[in-house]
Amino acid sequence: MNNKPITFASLLILFAVIASPALAAKANVGTAGLRRTATHVIVGTVLRIYAYPQTTKDRKIMDYVAEIRIKDIEKGEGLKNGDLVYARYWSSGWLQGATPVPSDSGHRGIPREGETLRVYLARNACDGYGRNQDGGFNVIGPDGFERLKPKGKL
Repeated sequence: MNNKPITFASLLILFAVIASPALAAKANVGTAGLRRTATHVIVGTVLRIYAYPQTTKDRKIMDYVAEIRIKDIEKGEGLKNGDLVYARYWSSGWLQGATPVPSDSGHRGIPREGETLRVYLARNACDGYGRNQDGGFNVIGPDGFERLKPKGKL
């Protein structure tokens, strides 16, 4: 077996790999975790999406509200089929020329108007990014939207 001493360069490379921060996005919670965390789980159709852009020195942040007509309630109290719910979520990206630093990019699978989705919501509870206390509905992040296949399709 070859027992060569570890060189300084090898140690430097090893340290750089271990010490360098990953720029990966937040890991998905998964269906079981979403259902456990959610105060409300609904199935509904997105009627409208409202967006509020903000720009910082390095990033563009989009805050969204989706107006969703509820078709079915799988978890939660205080809502009924046919109601409208306003679900908040966000996304962000680095501006051209910015130096990315470790951070999250918000929700993935951003819905479009007309889509029918299962949505995992937090009301006065942790949404995966923090705790909302204002009575509004936050989509649990980053994967709180579940696209549903149209009936009759595989």
